[in-house]
Amino acid sequence: MLVLIPMYFMLDTVGRKDPPPITHPDFYFGFLGVALAWQVAFFILASDPVRYRPMMIPSIIEKVSYVGAIGVLYAQGRIHLSQAIPGIPDSILAVLFVVSYVMTKHCVQERS
Repeated sequence: MLVLIPMYFMLDTVGRKDPPPITHPDFYFGFLGVALAWQVAFFILASDPVRYRPMMIPSIIEKVSYVGAIGVLYAQGRIHLSQAIPGIPDSILAVLFVVSYVMTKHCVQERS
Protein backbone atom coordinates (compact mmCIF):
# COMPACT_ATOMS: atom_id res chain seq x y z
CA MET A 1 0.00 0.00 0.00
CA LEU A 2 2.94 2.30 0.73
CA VAL A 3 4.06 1.91 -2.87
CA LEU A 4 0.66 1.90 -4.57
CA ILE A 5 -1.10 4.87 -2.98
CA PRO A 6 1.53 7.45 -4.04
CA MET A 7 1.26 6.14 -7.61
CA TYR A 8 -2.17 7.78 -7.83
CA PHE A 9 -0.30 11.10 -7.93
CA MET A 10 2.56 9.98 -10.20
CA LEU A 11 0.94 9.35 -13.58
CA ASP A 12 3.08 11.95 -15.38
CA THR A 13 6.22 11.05 -13.42
CA VAL A 14 5.97 7.41 -14.44
CA GLY A 15 5.70 8.44 -18.09
CA ARG A 16 8.74 10.72 -17.83
CA LYS A 17 10.93 8.22 -15.98
CA ASP A 18 10.00 5.30 -18.21
CA PRO A 19 8.88 6.65 -21.60
CA PRO A 20 6.65 6.71 -23.48
CA PRO A 21 4.09 8.64 -21.47
CA ILE A 22 1.07 6.67 -20.32
CA THR A 23 -1.60 7.00 -23.00
CA HIS A 24 -4.33 5.03 -21.24
CA PRO A 25 -4.77 6.45 -17.74
CA ASP A 26 -7.90 4.32 -17.36
CA PHE A 27 -5.73 1.17 -17.44
CA TYR A 28 -3.19 2.76 -15.10
CA PHE A 29 -5.74 3.79 -12.48
CA GLY A 30 -7.72 0.59 -12.99
CA PHE A 31 -4.60 -1.43 -12.21
CA LEU A 32 -3.96 0.64 -9.09
CA GLY A 33 -7.51 0.12 -7.86
CA VAL A 34 -7.36 -3.65 -8.35
CA ALA A 35 -3.89 -3.83 -6.76
CA LEU A 36 -5.07 -1.87 -3.72
CA ALA A 37 -8.16 -4.05 -3.38
CA TRP A 38 -5.91 -7.12 -3.32
CA GLN A 39 -3.70 -5.54 -0.67
CA VAL A 40 -6.79 -5.16 1.52
CA ALA A 41 -7.69 -8.80 0.81
CA PHE A 42 -4.19 -9.86 1.88
CA PHE A 43 -4.57 -7.99 5.18
CA ILE A 44 -7.93 -9.67 5.80
CA LEU A 45 -6.46 -13.06 4.93
CA ALA A 46 -3.54 -12.45 7.30
CA SER A 47 -5.97 -11.69 10.15
CA ASP A 48 -7.17 -15.32 10.19
CA PRO A 49 -5.34 -17.54 7.67
CA VAL A 50 -7.24 -20.70 8.61
CA ARG A 51 -10.64 -19.07 8.21
CA TYR A 52 -9.72 -17.40 4.92
CA ARG A 53 -7.60 -20.26 3.58
CA PRO A 54 -9.65 -20.56 0.34
CA MET A 55 -8.63 -16.96 -0.48
CA MET A 56 -5.03 -18.15 -0.70
CA ILE A 57 -5.80 -19.80 -4.04
CA PRO A 58 -6.70 -16.56 -5.87
CA SER A 59 -3.87 -14.86 -3.97
CA ILE A 60 -1.39 -17.35 -5.42
CA ILE A 61 -2.89 -16.87 -8.89
CA GLU A 62 -2.62 -13.08 -8.53
CA LYS A 63 1.06 -13.28 -7.63
CA VAL A 64 2.02 -15.99 -10.14
CA SER A 65 0.20 -14.28 -13.02
CA TYR A 66 2.20 -11.09 -12.47
CA VAL A 67 5.53 -12.85 -11.99
CA GLY A 68 4.82 -15.06 -15.00
CA ALA A 69 3.99 -12.09 -17.21
CA ILE A 70 7.13 -10.27 -16.09
CA GLY A 71 9.22 -13.38 -16.77
CA VAL A 72 7.81 -13.80 -20.27
CA LEU A 73 8.25 -10.10 -21.10
CA TYR A 74 11.85 -10.21 -19.88
CA ALA A 75 12.58 -13.43 -21.82
CA GLN A 76 11.19 -11.79 -24.96
CA GLY A 77 13.42 -8.76 -24.43
CA ARG A 78 10.40 -6.48 -24.09
CA ILE A 79 11.42 -5.18 -20.65
CA HIS A 80 14.78 -4.53 -19.00
CA LEU A 81 16.07 -6.30 -15.91
CA SER A 82 15.40 -3.14 -13.90
CA GLN A 83 11.72 -3.50 -14.81
CA ALA A 84 11.66 -7.19 -13.88
CA ILE A 85 13.33 -6.87 -10.48
CA PRO A 86 10.20 -5.40 -8.77
CA GLY A 87 8.55 -8.77 -9.41
CA ILE A 88 10.89 -10.51 -6.94
CA PRO A 89 8.81 -9.67 -3.84
CA ASP A 90 5.71 -11.00 -5.59
CA SER A 91 7.48 -14.27 -6.38
CA ILE A 92 8.48 -14.59 -2.72
CA LEU A 93 4.91 -13.87 -1.64
CA ALA A 94 3.60 -16.49 -4.08
CA VAL A 95 5.87 -19.08 -2.48
CA LEU A 96 4.80 -17.98 1.00
CA PHE A 97 1.11 -18.26 0.04
CA VAL A 98 1.70 -21.80 -1.23
CA VAL A 99 3.56 -22.74 1.96
CA SER A 100 0.80 -21.18 4.09
CA TYR A 101 -1.88 -22.98 2.14
CA VAL A 102 -0.16 -26.32 2.71
CA MET A 103 0.60 -25.60 6.37
CA THR A 104 -2.96 -24.57 7.25
CA LYS A 105 -4.50 -27.73 5.82
CA HIS A 106 -4.27 -29.58 9.14
CA CYS A 107 -5.74 -26.58 10.99
CA VAL A 108 -8.81 -26.62 8.75
CA GLN A 109 -9.26 -30.34 9.37
CA GLU A 110 -9.03 -29.80 13.14
CA ARG A 111 -11.76 -27.13 13.04
CA SER A 112 -14.15 -29.48 11.23
